[in-house]
Order: sequence, then structure tokens, then C-alpha cells
Amino acid sequence: MKVVDVRQAETTPNPHGVQAARVYDTEHAQAVHILLRSGESLKRHVTPVDVFFCVLEGEGTVEIGEERRRVGQDTLVESPARIPHRWVNDGAGDLRVLVVKVPRPREETRIL
Repeated sequence: MKVVDVRQAETTPNPHGVQAARVYDTEHAQAVHILLRSGESLKRHVTPVDVFFCVLEGEGTVEIGEERRRVGQDTLVESPARIPHRWVNDGAGDLRVLVVKVPRPREETRIL
């Protein structure tokens, strides 16, 4: 059994300049734990595969295509492949999001 404490997982450099740790990575799927401090955001980007986000803590605004919505803890948000999206922590506290990519991407995410 493999157990990962997402809060202690090693972060890796990324084009968004935020704390992000790949906590699951197999040939079938990939999961990344993202921590956005108040005022931080992801750059608008496109992933080559479907993604879903699960908000673990906090509140923030998610943008997918032309839609924009404020969401909070225990919310799951779907994001289809090749649709521009991003997260903005416009709240006062931390925003922690688990990002799951299915299937595992074979090409790179594109920053817009």
C-alpha cells in the first residue's frame, strides 16, 4: 500500500509559480495537489485531457472557458479537455485543490 500525505508531498517547479505536488502518477491517471495562497492564481492554460478538480480547503474562483464561478470546500468541478481554465484564490485563506487528469496526459499542458 502506498500512502501519500498531500500536505507533505514534494513540490516541483511549474510555470504557474505556485506550490504544486504530483501525488499520483501512473500510466492511467495523474493527480496534483495545488496550494494557492490568498491572492495567487494559476495562469490560464489548456490541458490535452479531461480534468476534474476537488476543492479540499478554502474558497476561490474557477474559470473554465467563458464560465466563471466561486466555489468552496467539498466541491467537485469538471473541466473538459482542450478548454482554457484557471483558478484564482480571491479569498482570505489558503485554497487547496486536488487536480485529477484522466487519462494521464501524453502531451504537455499549454499556457495561454
